[in-house]
Amino acid sequence: MILLGSTRHSCMMLLSAVLSLAASGQQAMPNTAGETLSGMRIVLANVVPGHETILVAGFSHEGGMKTADWMKAIQNDKALDGVSVYEVAMLASAPGFVRGMIKSGMRKGQPVERQDHTVVLTEDEKVWQTYFGVENDQVPYVLLIGGNGAILWRGHGEATDEEPKLRAAVQNGSTVH
Repeated sequence: MILLGSTRHSCMMLLSAVLSLAASGQQAMPNTAGETLSGMRIVLANVVPGHETILVAGFSHEGGMKTADWMKAIQNDKALDGVSVYEVAMLASAPGFVRGMIKSGMRKGQPVERQDHTVVLTEDEKVWQTYFGVENDQVPYVLLIGGNGAILWRGHGEATDEEPKLRAAVQNGSTVH
């Protein structure tokens, strides 16, 4: 296989992140393909390495509805301006015939400029729940991922309670669990 230009660079960054995670004992991000609300195929594990990223995830209808509060809090916090943010909706438990309606409703509720950063996953629910540390799927879960792929901070619950802790983790640049 011959790798050219940015493809080679991306592969090297991914390999470096995986080796760093293995050395630290942290779990690597699942390699599940999803789809953005704008219809693009995306694998978060491929786009996250190389820069700080916040993932805000909902694992149920109730948890998913509460991610909007997180997204609003993050968007309104100037301290988080330079951090990439992805909203993740896990629909694996939803019946297949309902998923299209759910995605359509989500699309209508999202500004067009956010649709490329809203990812719908329909596979590997248990793997993602383990990665996020889900104990109660009725609340949203949030991760701050460092440029090397390591989880720097994790939280769950109401944005009003947890978002200041996320801001502090970003500002301190340190590992906070």
